[in-house]
Amino acid sequence: MNVNNIEVNTQSSIRLGLDKIIYFDPFKIENEKHDADIIFITHDHYDHMDSESIEKVKNNKTIVVAPKSMKDTISKIEFNDYIYLEPFDEINIDNVIIKTIPAYNNEKPFHPRINNWLGYIITINDNTYYIAGDTDATKEASNVKCDIAFIPIGGHFTMDVNDATKLIKRISPKVVIPIHYGSIIGDASLGKELKNNLLDTNIDVIEKLF
Repeated sequence: MNVNNIEVNTQSSIRLGLDKIIYFDPFKIENEKHDADIIFITHDHYDHMDSESIEKVKNNKTIVVAPKSMKDTISKIEFNDYIYLEPFDEINIDNVIIKTIPAYNNEKPFHPRINNWLGYIITINDNTYYIAGDTDATKEASNVKCDIAFIPIGGHFTMDVNDATKLIKRISPKVVIPIHYGSIIGDASLGKELKNNLLDTNIDVIEKLF
């Protein structure tokens, strides 16, 4: 699949250059772009909810999509429209089909399920993208169907590369793009390790988009 329209910045900061310009968790954005049609936020940790980066990509038509539990935080930033979601919601924004699933740690304390933080499954132009957010390999994640999966692999705060490998083999996307490693947590070599772990599959691993 063509991934030329995908950019991964630091940590879990993703830009999809499709019919709509879509950002997920913009973080450490250097240049003023103001090109975002939709900005998705997965949760309110500083490396996912970066107000300075959001200001650099938003414009007066930008829609923000965020967990309902973040309403008080997000509403401090001016957007054209605010959409607050909970796990298992489904909506359509200008032919971008959006489903949410919970993103949480199974046992670790960093991302408790009670917070209702989100992973997003979006379908646009007949391709489905799964942006996992900060999560372990949960039972909900194991049931995702997608073409392209953005999966955290850094460990400690999220699943590690071994758990990510098991999850990816289970959901079997066409392409996997590892995120949440190489900066704050998780050595940059983990991307190559994941690729090696999946050599026995038909899954294309793109380990260097940042």
